[in-house]
Order: sequence, then C-alpha cells, then structure tokens
Amino acid sequence: MTSAVSRHHDPRSVDVHRAGFGAEWSTAWNTFWFTPADPLPLAVIRIVTGAILAWSCLVWLLDADAFFGTAGWLRPDQVWRMNDQPWQWSWYFAAPSPTMVRVLGGITLVAAILLTLGLATPVAAVVSLLGVISAANRAPLNVFGLDDTLGMLLVPLAIGPSGARLSLDRWLAIPGQGRGGEPSVRANVALRLLQVHLCVVYIFSGTGKLFGASWWEGTALWGAVANDRYRTLDLRWLAGHPLVVNALTLVTLWWEVGYAALVWPRLTRGLCLSLAVAVHLGIGLAMGMMEFGLAMIAANLAFVPASTFQAVLDSRLMSLTPGTPSDHP
Repeated sequence: MTSAVSRHHDPRSVDVHRAGFGAEWSTAWNTFWFTPADPLPLAVIRIVTGAILAWSCLVWLLDADAFFGTAGWLRPDQVWRMNDQPWQWSWYFAAPSPTMVRVLGGITLVAAILLTLGLATPVAAVVSLLGVISAANRAPLNVFGLDDTLGMLLVPLAIGPSGARLSLDRWLAIPGQGRGGEPSVRANVALRLLQVHLCVVYIFSGTGKLFGASWWEGTALWGAVANDRYRTLDLRWLAGHPLVVNALTLVTLWWEVGYAALVWPRLTRGLCLSLAVAVHLGIGLAMGMMEFGLAMIAANLAFVPASTFQAVLDSRLMSLTPGTPSDHP
C-alpha cells in the first residue's frame, strides 16, 4: 500500500507524463507542418492567382500615371502619411518618368502571366509578389481587400513548388531527370501557411463584426445591399423579407467566426467551404467585388484535398479522350 502511494506521488512519474505530453505535441507539430504533400492544390491556386493578378495589372496600366506617377493621385512625398511606416519599399519610388512607371507595371504583368502558365515559376512568383507589394506601398489609397488577398496568396506560392504541377515548367522538364511533381515538405509548408493565414483573417474579420450592432440585429446585409456606391445587383426586394435578411446576416456572421474551428474537421469542412464560396460569390455579384471574391475562393482551395483535384482532372481527361467508355452509352 505504501509503495503504491509513493509511486503515485513520485516526481519522476510526473516528469514522464510531461515528457509524453510534450512529445505528443512535438509529433503533432511536425506532422502538421512537415509531412510531404501533393503540390496539385498549390498549382490550382497558382493559376487562379496569376490570372487575377494579370487582370489587376491591366487595370493599373490603364492609368499608370494616376496610380504610380510622380503627379498621380498621391504624390511620392505624401505616401508616408498613408503608410504607417516611412521605410516601406516600392520600386515605383525609383521610377523617374511615366515610361519607367509603365515598364515596372509591365514587368509585374509579364510575371503574372508566367505565373499563370507556370513558366519560370519560382522567379515569376517572387517578381509577382514584389510587384504587388510595390503597388500597395506606392498607392495605399487604392489598396483594398483584393490587394491584401493577393499578397496572402503570393507568399506561399513563392515559398512552395507551385510550378510542380499543371505548368509549362513540368511539361518542358527533361524526361528521366525528375519533373518535381511528387509530394514534398515545401508544398505542405506552403499550403499550411495559407490555411493558417486564412483562418487568422476570418477570425479577426468575424470577431470585428461582433462590435457592430447591425450584425447582432441581423440587418448588416441590408446595409450592404442598399449601398448605391457598391451595388451591382438590385436586391432591394429583400426589404420585403426581413427574416431572410436576418437569417443570411447571422449565418454569414457565425460562419466567419467559426471558420477556424469548422474548416479542419472532415465532417464540417465541406459545409464550411461551400458557405465560403456562397459568401464570396455573393459579395462579388452583389457588390461589384468579383476579383476579391474569386481571390478569397482561391485561398479556400488550400483546404481542398489533392485527391479531389486529381479526380476532377482524371474525369476531364477521360471525357476528352476518344474511344473511352464515356463516348459510348
């Protein structure tokens, strides 16, 4: 009896328990971050991100002088008033002429196109990221959710092997020397960074809404619908259905607040991602922010398993191949 009690209170048993607890957490941490992952989801995200960035570059180049020129909407010497840190860098600060401004904008456009195609992908991803940072730091008056989301997407694309699948880099690789499409730790780290970053964004966005009375009342959605400045679809008929407005508002709120908890379990992941698509497509269609909506949907693709993308690709290839059973009912 005495020996059993002494063993129960033995400090060494407590140390062993603590060591086991720490070892479990260490194993879980290493498994989460450093298990090799298929780069296919990263490749899909790369294609969508590159296309959206290319579109943004075309918009910038429509009036590059106004965005980034020395006599634009915000003079270079006044940028620090909008940027909290005066040391923020932009290559447009070194552009002495309108021609140079357009050249730098064109460099970002070319990088975005190469990123979409997956050609010289590592360089294209880094240059694209620098182009977005330069645009945001030079023209902070024009920075909105799309620009922030592009930055969030481009960081993991620059870190991970985003050109390992669905790319010209892979197609042009020399046979027999490895095409780099196998699962890798870099791919997993890049996807995990995007997943965690997205959860943090939703947590802050959702909890920030909790400070607004209209979200608790269930009327915030109506405020967005009735805003003439952003409205692209006339949804004012919802004024006759207040319960629908209340329901949509509260579902959006609690989905955003609970995203970080709901997106990880397989049981709730599908519902969580489906709501993400619905919310961001709704924002894009109703408020004229389609580019932002598509960029956020692209970020959510980080939670879609590679097997799902592969199944879609395989079914598509079978439908395009002559003589497959699908051609003969």
